[in-house]
Amino acid sequence: MDPTDLSKTNNKLEASGALESNLQTPTNDIENKNKNQEKDSITSQSEAKNSSLEDLQTQRTKLQQEISELLENKTQLEKELKSSFSEQSGEIAKRVKGFQDYLIGALSDLTQSAEQLELVPEPVVISPSPLDKSEENKKSETIETISAIADTFKPDEDLIRECLQKFQGEPDFYAEAWKLRRSIDNRDVELLEDWFFNMGGRGAQPSRGSRSKNILVSAALISILGELYGEQFQVLVLANQPERLGEWRRGLQDALGLSREDFGPNSGIVLFERADGLIERADKLEEKNDVPLILIDAAESVVEIPILQFPIWLAFAASPQEIYLEEEEEII
Repeated sequence: MDPTDLSKTNNKLEASGALESNLQTPTNDIENKNKNQEKDSITSQSEAKNSSLEDLQTQRTKLQQEISELLENKTQLEKELKSSFSEQSGEIAKRVKGFQDYLIGALSDLTQSAEQLELVPEPVVISPSPLDKSEENKKSETIETISAIADTFKPDEDLIRECLQKFQGEPDFYAEAWKLRRSIDNRDVELLEDWFFNMGGRGAQPSRGSRSKNILVSAALISILGELYGEQFQVLVLANQPERLGEWRRGLQDALGLSREDFGPNSGIVLFERADGLIERADKLEEKNDVPLILIDAAESVVEIPILQFPIWLAFAASPQEIYLEEEEEII
C-alpha cells in the first residue's frame, strides 16, 4: 500500500473516532440530566407526601380533640337532663298534689255547706184562726223538702241511662245536629253515671287520658242535656290556649255534627281562654233563666272559686303524665 494512502486512512479513522466521541458526550449529558430530573421529581413527591401526611396527622389530632370535647359535652348534657327531669318531675308532682288538695278542700267546703242546709226541715204547723170554729177548716201541717245535690238528675235517670246505653252501640254518622254521632265505651259511661247520679252534675272527673277522649265524653254529655233542656242551655268551654280551644271546636264539630256557626257568643257553644269571661257569661245566662254547662279542659291547673256556684260544671283532672306532656308542648 502506498504510504500516502495509509496516512489518509489513519487520519480518517482518527476523525471518525473523534466524531463518535463527540456524539457520545451529549447523550451521556442527556441521560445524566434525566436522572437528575427523576431524582428531583422523586424528592419533590416525597416531600409532598410527607407534607400531606403531616397535614393528615394534624387534622386527625384536631378531630380527636373535637371528639373528646363532644364526648365531654354529651356527658355533661346527660347529667343536666337527668337533673332537669328530676326537678321537673318534682315540680309536676307538687302541682298535682296542690290541685288535689285544692279539690279536696273545695269539696270539703261544699260538703260543710250542704250539711248546714236544712235538707229536711221540721214540719211547719199552721195554727187555725181563732175565728174558725169548725175543725174541718184546720190547716194540716206542711213540710217543705229540699232534694239532695246528688238527686238533681234522679227524675230523669231513665232517660239518661237510655241515652248512655244507646251511645255504646254502633255510631250514627248521619244523626241530626247536636246528637252524638260517635260511640263511647264502658269507662266513659261509668264516668258520666258517677257525674250525673253521685255528683249531681257538678264536680271534677279524672281525665280520660287525652283531650280528644275528654271531648268525646263532653259531646255525649251535651247530647244528653240537649234532650233534657232543649235550647235552654249553653255550653261554655274553658281552655287557656287558642290551640286547645281549636281542638275542642273541631272535636265537638265532628262528634255532634255541628258547623262553625254553632260556635260564638250567641250560639250554642262559647269558647273562653280566661275564667273571668266565662263566669260573666254564665251569670248572664242564669239571669235569663238559662242553664250554663261549664266544661274545663284538663290543662287548667285550678278551678276558679266562682265557677263552683253554678249548678252544672265538669272539670277534667289531668294525670301527672298528661301535665308533663302539656308542659313539654308549651316549651316546644
